Amino acid sequence: MSQRILRRQFLAKAVAIPAVLAWAGSELSRKERVDRALSGGTLDRPPFTFWHHFGLTNPEEHAKATLDFHRAYRTDIVKVMSDFPYPKPAGKWYELKVEANPFPAQIKALELIRDGLGGRAYFIETIFNPWNVAEKLSSKEAVLQLKEENPQALLDALDVITKSEINHAKLAFATGATGLLVSIANANRKELAPDDYRKFSEPFDRRIFEATAGARLNILHLHVEPEYLDFFRDFKAPIVNYSQGVSGIPIRTVRERFSSVIAGGIDEVNYRKLGPDDLRRQWQSASKAAGAKFILTPGCSVPNDSAPEELARLPRLLGA
Repeated sequence: MSQRILRRQFLAKAVAIPAVLAWAGSELSRKERVDRALSGGTLDRPPFTFWHHFGLTNPEEHAKATLDFHRAYRTDIVKVMSDFPYPKPAGKWYELKVEANPFPAQIKALELIRDGLGGRAYFIETIFNPWNVAEKLSSKEAVLQLKEENPQALLDALDVITKSEINHAKLAFATGATGLLVSIANANRKELAPDDYRKFSEPFDRRIFEATAGARLNILHLHVEPEYLDFFRDFKAPIVNYSQGVSGIPIRTVRERFSSVIAGGIDEVNYRKLGPDDLRRQWQSASKAAGAKFILTPGCSVPNDSAPEELARLPRLLGA
C-alpha cells in the first residue's frame, strides 16, 4: 500500500478525535495564549503544538492534511511542514541561480491554510537551513566532497540558497504566516565539526534570521550538541526549540543562555510510548525549568506513524 494511501487513512481516523478534546476551563483564545507566552504573561495553560511529516506532494492535499491535523488535535500554533524540493539546476547541483519563488507549491498550500484557519490561529512556515537544502539537492557525501575540493563553490551555492530562501520567507509572510521554523540539523559533530559549522553554515543561518527579524514567531530549531550552543546566543530568534533528550542539554542550561521563549519539553523520539503520567511529568519539568516564556512542544517531529489515539494524549491532558 502506498505512503499516500496510508497517510489518507491515518488522517481519516484522526479527524474523528476532536469530540473528545474539548478544552475544559480554557479562557484564552489560541492567539491570546501564544501572545502571553511570548511576553511571559499569565496563562490558563501553556500553548502547545506538535507536528509530523505528511509526505504529500500536492499543495491542496498538503493544506487539507495540515488543517485536519490542527482541528483534530487543537494545536495553538499551526506548524506547516515543508516537503517540496528546491529547484534542481540543469548542470552541476551547485551551479545555482537565485530563485524568486523557490517553493511555489508550498506558497499555494500556505494560502489555503490561511483561508482555512480564518484568522483563528497563528501559522508558521518551515524551512531547512541552506546546508540541508544543499544536501537534498545532492547528498551528504557530495556536499562534504565539495567542501574539501572546492570550498568557494560550496560557499557560493550556499549564498544563492540563502538568498532564495529569504525570498521564500517574504512570500510566506505575505500569505499571513507569523513566523518561520528554521531547522538547523548540522550543529553537531555527526554533521560538521565546530570550525566547519562556523565557516560553512553559521553565516548563512544567521542571515536568514537577520532578514526576517520582524517575524514574531520565528523559531530557531536546533539539532545541537552542547559545545555548539553558544553559536546561537545572539541570533535574532524569539523562540528556541530543541530536543532535550537527544542533545542531553537540560532546559535550565538553555534558559541560562537565552532570554527567548523556549519551546520543547516533550520527548519526540519515544512519543508513542508516553502515557498521560509521562507527558505530565515532562510538561511540568520543562515548564518549571523554562519559566513563564514557554511553549510546550516536542523537540522535533513526532513519529509519522503515530496513531490518532497516541497523538490525542497530549492535547487531552492539557485540556483536563
